[in-house]
Amino acid sequence: MSKVKTLGQFIIEKQDDFPYSKGELSRLLRDIGIAAKIINREVNKAGLADILGETGDNNVQGEQVKKLDVFSNEQFIAALTAGGEVCAIASEENEELIPVANEQSKNAKYVVAFDPLDGSSNIDANVSVGSIFAVYRRTTLSGPGTLEDFLQRGTELVAAGYVIYGSSTMMVYSTGKGVNGFTLDPSIGEFCLSHPDMKIPKSGKTYSINEGYYVHFPDGVKKFIKWCQEEDKSTNRPYSSRYIGSAVADIHRNLLYGGVFIYPTTSQAPNGKLRLLYECNPLSFIVEQAGGKASDGYRRILEVEPKSLHQRTPFFIGSSEIVEKAEEFMKKYSVVEAKN
Repeated sequence: MSKVKTLGQFIIEKQDDFPYSKGELSRLLRDIGIAAKIINREVNKAGLADILGETGDNNVQGEQVKKLDVFSNEQFIAALTAGGEVCAIASEENEELIPVANEQSKNAKYVVAFDPLDGSSNIDANVSVGSIFAVYRRTTLSGPGTLEDFLQRGTELVAAGYVIYGSSTMMVYSTGKGVNGFTLDPSIGEFCLSHPDMKIPKSGKTYSINEGYYVHFPDGVKKFIKWCQEEDKSTNRPYSSRYIGSAVADIHRNLLYGGVFIYPTTSQAPNGKLRLLYECNPLSFIVEQAGGKASDGYRRILEVEPKSLHQRTPFFIGSSEIVEKAEEFMKKYSVVEAKN
């Protein structure tokens, strides 16, 4: 019987990959794992506790805030603040960044941006949801972190990952040296290595997009969807349409089996809907490390220069061959948008 390797053991083994870090990144990743365990506990008892439904407030995106959103946000902030490894935090749920000004964090090397609960509108329906996180090295020298520390291209990411709360709970992360997945074993309360060195297939048979907005999509996306639906044995078409409505869940499935996830611009959301810093960048980092591709339809997501904390972007991510095919349609039929 092979020995089970926990997340903590795996992180410690990989510490030598970061000679500039004296264990801070390892502790930071363990802090995120602890927050994920607490959130998982609440997600799994959501139907029994008073955490379903809305608080009546709107977040900075103008979306209604769920009670579990608030709880998840608080857990990430508490874990990252107490750990002492970060000098500032940015969350989807907070309009401004959160400087960490305690004594142990004043010389911290990292900042973390996160979406505490992606897909939370599905929680009442018992659909998989997730958390997404992105770790950057600070660019300022000392003291509490500033906006400058966050406005970095995704190519500068030190680590990124997501946690998916589904039929099982998994944490998938990368530090730029491949992708590894850990499944939470509730009997021992530990994330255990279950998916070492994850690789996304070069192609697939699935496309994930909210076709309810079809009439609002750019022409390039409309043409690509029609291409996916055509019958062609040489390319295994038609493809299956699979859309869960939680980006983490859709992208996790495609990471395992191949496919593409698209959240394009629409006439209602001309800049796209998903956020660059704490949704698209970390998910792109993971998929690229697994051998896939991520773009805004025209250029690599990780090379997009962020201008603001909650900047939005269109998003095409998944198997390299299918993403490249979608880009072909965008460049051929949506040239005007590419120039804007």
